Amino acid sequence: MAVFAQISLGVQDCDRAAAFWAAALGWVRRAPRWPGDDWIVIEPPPGEPGAPIAMDESGSPAPEFPRIHLDLRAGDTGLDAEVDRLLGLGATRVDWPFYPAPGERHPDELPFVVLADPEGNRFCVAA
Repeated sequence: MAVFAQISLGVQDCDRAAAFWAAALGWVRRAPRWPGDDWIVIEPPPGEPGAPIAMDESGSPAPEFPRIHLDLRAGDTGLDAEVDRLLGLGATRVDWPFYPAPGERHPDELPFVVLADPEGNRFCVAA
């Protein structure tokens, strides 16, 4: 059965995107695998789970309503503190028209915030 080997994220500035995601996730940039290997890939520290994220140069802007996005869990610091930390790293808030209206969220659904990385790629942070 197939498993995720890597996530490729379309960006216009690979160094900027890699710096943001490495800081956001606490991951490290993978060393080049051979001379001339210019792929920028961040990955979990050794022994930690997670699929690496490759920064793939794209000439097109991030779509306003992407068909796929990353979901992050805020962790022990809580949603508001994690969102503030990510904003401090360069993320921006996204005015997402698909938020549930007050009282419409299922009781088991975690609260979440939609953000964009410095490249405009949307991602969610849940409590």
